[in-house]
Amino acid sequence: MVNSSNVTRRGFTAGLLAATSAIALLPSGAMALTAQQASALVSELVEEINSIINSGQSESRMLDRFERVFQRYANTTVIAFRVLGADARRASDSQKRAFVQAFEGYIARKYGRRFREFIGGRIEVQDSRPVKSWFEVRTNTQLQGSAPFQVDFLVKEGGGRHLFFDMVIEGISLTRVEREEIGTMLDRRGGDLDRLIADLRTGG
Repeated sequence: MVNSSNVTRRGFTAGLLAATSAIALLPSGAMALTAQQASALVSELVEEINSIINSGQSESRMLDRFERVFQRYANTTVIAFRVLGADARRASDSQKRAFVQAFEGYIARKYGRRFREFIGGRIEVQDSRPVKSWFEVRTNTQLQGSAPFQVDFLVKEGGGRHLFFDMVIEGISLTRVEREEIGTMLDRRGGDLDRLIADLRTGG
């Protein structure tokens, strides 16, 4: 017999893994922020997410707000290029700009639709610890009818801003999953970057 709580939990985690590997590795640099600042960033991010999903607004309005959240808390240009990988080197400047823009919308839609399932749940920041040149902010995540599970946010300074560059759900890095997914999508289109960009704009 399948436990409905496990299904809910697996579905949420799998959705995030497939949908939200938006935050790729940022350039390394000196550790300039503190554990308290890293925790504060994640707390503010969580507060904004909860505000959006509990706003009662239309889906299109919520997704617009999610896109602005990603732009505020993550270096989406670096993220997009990291996800695109080696194919970014063969892209023209106009293709790079178009891919970044399309990727932002694509990720916002995927994050937003998955986080709608989070209504009635909560994320609580537990602690923060230094790891190499970044901080790992550990959170306890609770969905309705499901056992709590751990989501870690990796935070560092980039371009004079404090940003999170990866999420790790129960030990699985979202950046790695999204890089593989985008690569597969590009392969299915015969390596045609313009086709991938067009499809990302219309829903992926």
